Amino acid sequence: MSVYVNNITINAGETFSQPLTLTNSFGSSIDLTGYGVSSYIRKHPESSTVVAGFGISFTNRAAGEILISLGSSVTQNITEGRYVYDMVATTGAGIKSVVLEGNVLVRAGITST
Repeated sequence: MSVYVNNITINAGETFSQPLTLTNSFGSSIDLTGYGVSSYIRKHPESSTVVAGFGISFTNRAAGEILISLGSSVTQNITEGRYVYDMVATTGAGIKSVVLEGNVLVRAGITST
């Protein structure tokens, strides 16, 4: 699988959700049937501390369509700043592939915090 780069911005204290379509290097969607997916935010790639884990919903597995989300109760506890995240797809046989990665900018809320 190819690694797709997608940078995101999250407003602290707000509910965050973003639909994504995972594609290969030829632009074709990746069939996620039979895969498990996990995605975490960390301060930097070498950090062992998970800042938050995205909720993952499959909106159309065969078309590679997913929805990542964080509730406001989670985002309100993330300190303003820059972070990194990735998404790992795991086959039923336990083979793991990074399919998505990027930077996360967390902005302090004004009204929401």
